[in-house]
Amino acid sequence: MKTNRQPQPAPRKKQPRFPIELTTDRVIIGGTIILIIVIVGIIAISTSQNATNQNINIEGVEFFPGLIAEHRQALVTYEQTPPVGGPHHPAWQTCGVYTSPISNEHAVHSLEHGAIWITYQPDLPADQVQVLQDITRRGTHRLLSPYPGLDSAVVASAWGYQIKMDSANDPRLNQFILKYEQGPSTPELGASCSGGETRTLSQLPAGF
Repeated sequence: MKTNRQPQPAPRKKQPRFPIELTTDRVIIGGTIILIIVIVGIIAISTSQNATNQNINIEGVEFFPGLIAEHRQALVTYEQTPPVGGPHHPAWQTCGVYTSPISNEHAVHSLEHGAIWITYQPDLPADQVQVLQDITRRGTHRLLSPYPGLDSAVVASAWGYQIKMDSANDPRLNQFILKYEQGPSTPELGASCSGGETRTLSQLPAGF
């Protein structure tokens, strides 16, 4: 005798915990979108900060217009001490910390590349020299050297601009660096400040 069996319903599939399954492609796409958002945010913040730095008014900054950026093999007589621009040697001074005086002609070429040249009186107290060395090492376009005959304890120079200070702890030094290091007045913006001259003035031949 035949038995009539009713067909059994198919077992229900388990619903995923999340309505959208996280596949590898979706994870990659989502991560890329987040990364783009973060990068755009960083760029926006950086641009805003740069604009703020450029607009800051720093008391005591002197401006020297009309400087000529040309290469000369001969020594140059500059109007400012230290110089803030003008004709200079074809080789730039590699940025960094120097404990002996360097040549004006090499340093001015570094200014043309957007460097800040920080100079100080040779008898500046050691603790203040250390402050200047720390500041210099925090940037790629910063140059530090003692400079005999300065009329101020510390002088910071950029191409066409200069500020004189009585102390390495003067807050205007960092403001000056933020505004003028590779700033809009730089004749060769984006040029490197490494791979140049590393000798100090006493190590150079006469007339170099």
